[in-house]
Amino acid sequence: MIRQLISKTVSGGALPSVAARGMSSAKFTVPDLEYDYASLEPFISGEIMQIHHSKHHAAYVANLNIGYEKLEEAVHKNDVSTIIATQQALKFNGGGHLNHSIFWKNLISPKNGGGEMTDDALGSMINAQWGSLDKMQAAMSAASVGVQGSGWGWLGYDKASDSLKIATTANQDPLQATTGLVPLLGIDVWEHA
Repeated sequence: MIRQLISKTVSGGALPSVAARGMSSAKFTVPDLEYDYASLEPFISGEIMQIHHSKHHAAYVANLNIGYEKLEEAVHKNDVSTIIATQQALKFNGGGHLNHSIFWKNLISPKNGGGEMTDDALGSMINAQWGSLDKMQAAMSAASVGVQGSGWGWLGYDKASDSLKIATTANQDPLQATTGLVPLLGIDVWEHA
C-alpha cells in the first residue's frame, strides 16, 4: 500500500526495484540531490541542508525500511495485530520520506531560476487564483505558520476542481494520501518555519 502511494508521487529513482521473490526485502533509499548542499546559500546554509538530507531524511528511510520489513513479515504470518500496529510508523516514516523527496525537488538555487515565477500553466493558475505569486506566497505562509509543532504547508492541485489549493498537514502526513491533493510545493514547517 505505501509503496504504491510513494511510487505514484515520487519519481526519479527515489524508490528501489522490488525483488521478484517471496518477500520483497525492498529497501527505500534517500534520493540524491540534483545540487550541492551549499548551492542554496545564503537562504539555507549548506550545513543545515547536509544535516536535513543525510541525517533527518535518512532516519525516515531507515525507519521506513524497518517498518516495511515488519509489515512484510506480519503479512507472511497472517498476523493482523502486527499489520495494524505497523500502520502509524509506516505513515510517519513513509510520509517523511515522501514529503522530503518532494521537498528536495522543490528547492532550486536562485542562480538557476529559483524563486522566479514561470510563464506556464502553473504560473497562470497562480495569477488567476491569487492575482500574483506574492499573494499566493502570503496565503501559503499564513496557512503554514498555523501549523503547531511539526508539519507541512502545501500548494496542491485539486484534480476534481482543476484548481490549486493551499493545505497543511500535521507531522509527516503526506498530502495526497490525506487530502487527495497532488503536491506541487511543500514547506517543511518544523525545520524551516
